[in-house]
Amino acid sequence: MAAAITLAQAGRWVVVLEAAETAGGGTRSAALTLPGFIHDVCSAVHPFALASPFFSGLPLQDHGLNWVQPPAELAHPLAEGGAMVVERSLQQTAQGLGQDGEGYRRLMEPFVANWNKLTETLLGPPRVPRHPWLLARFGLHAIRSASRLARSFFKQDAARALFAGMAAHSLLPLEQPASASFGLVLGAAAHTVGWPIPRGGSQRIADSLVSCLRAAGGEVVTGFEVKSWQDLPASRVVLWDVTPRQLLRIAGDRLTASFRRSLARYRYGPGVYKIDWALREPIPWKAPQCRRAATVHVGGTLEEIALSERLAWQGAPAERPFVLLAQPSLFDDTRAPAGKHTAWAYCHVPNGSTFDMRARIEDQIERFAPGFQELVLARSVLTSSDLERRNANLVGGDVLGGANNLAQLFTRPTLRLYRTSSPDHYLCSASTPPGGGVHGMCGYFAAQAVLKDHFRAVGSRQ
Repeated sequence: MAAAITLAQAGRWVVVLEAAETAGGGTRSAALTLPGFIHDVCSAVHPFALASPFFSGLPLQDHGLNWVQPPAELAHPLAEGGAMVVERSLQQTAQGLGQDGEGYRRLMEPFVANWNKLTETLLGPPRVPRHPWLLARFGLHAIRSASRLARSFFKQDAARALFAGMAAHSLLPLEQPASASFGLVLGAAAHTVGWPIPRGGSQRIADSLVSCLRAAGGEVVTGFEVKSWQDLPASRVVLWDVTPRQLLRIAGDRLTASFRRSLARYRYGPGVYKIDWALREPIPWKAPQCRRAATVHVGGTLEEIALSERLAWQGAPAERPFVLLAQPSLFDDTRAPAGKHTAWAYCHVPNGSTFDMRARIEDQIERFAPGFQELVLARSVLTSSDLERRNANLVGGDVLGGANNLAQLFTRPTLRLYRTSSPDHYLCSASTPPGGGVHGMCGYFAAQAVLKDHFRAVGSRQ
């Protein structure tokens, strides 16, 4: 959608072909459990949406999108009771970390203070940085493993666990280089743009983008599955919102042999196992602070989280998985009938896993919220395979469009980035920089490449 809007606003004729009956990709909502309960099928909390230069340039509120900012950005309950809380205020968060507060402030403050400069560099393709000293400072920390960085900055288990939970969004083993980068970026985002949820569900993001596209003169056709490039209407350029595996299947005969080999080497990360619940009451957290945040990281200590993430790469489901949980109905009364609530959670599992993690996820939540399972009215379970069947881009349940290891963090899927070996075929998916997340920057930069290569002069619609 970002690529289509960018091209349409530049005066080009654009049509988006969507295989599903509704547009949205990973930003869809549906009644997965009971009537009146709205659940997000994939993404739920969106810090990168407010960090996105592309989104900030669109009048999305005029097209029906409204953001809800919970009182706190993140809660991380502790086994011994209490919880660590990330507040919007960096100073307030540091105060809550006790003797590790100064270390947290020292780690995050440079990136919070220079947030716009940082995102200008990080939410884009590799290029000569405009702020090299800031990027160098970020890089010195970001290149490290999350486990090592947490241990070097924090003395207590609680602060280490808090950072580990943020870093685990990378879907990387926390001992792996560059896993710290996600913790730094998500932590800085919490203190600048927040971790908001869209009122009415993530489908509202997709719907507002469709509305923006139509206002710019573009079209969307749903229920149109493209199985081969030959299914496409005549056009000057094609932008594929797919991962390398699908591009090989759909348009491999339009690509050179060497480029096909490069795509075939692309690596996918772990999958996810996801549960949505319709609840009789809010989750009964032992730590009341957890009810102030839409996002709760359920995983215990750094060591427990690291083990869970490591096992997902090693092909073994964790006994005590790290669970990322969202409780949007606490702050958005459109999500459930009056007095009732919804919750959404997933854990990382081996790519393509069909192992049933329901009991392990619910036991992990019960550990920090005794009585949780007694409140469940209905649940929806989606394995990695289920997620891929719903959205072919989630290969093996990988929600980030490919592994975020060093080899693929910036030059994904190949050194050509958005371009392919065919001059009229481009990639605009999360398998291109800056990678997964609801930010639109992959599509924006892919469209910029198209405009540069094919439409240097702004003229009539083409």
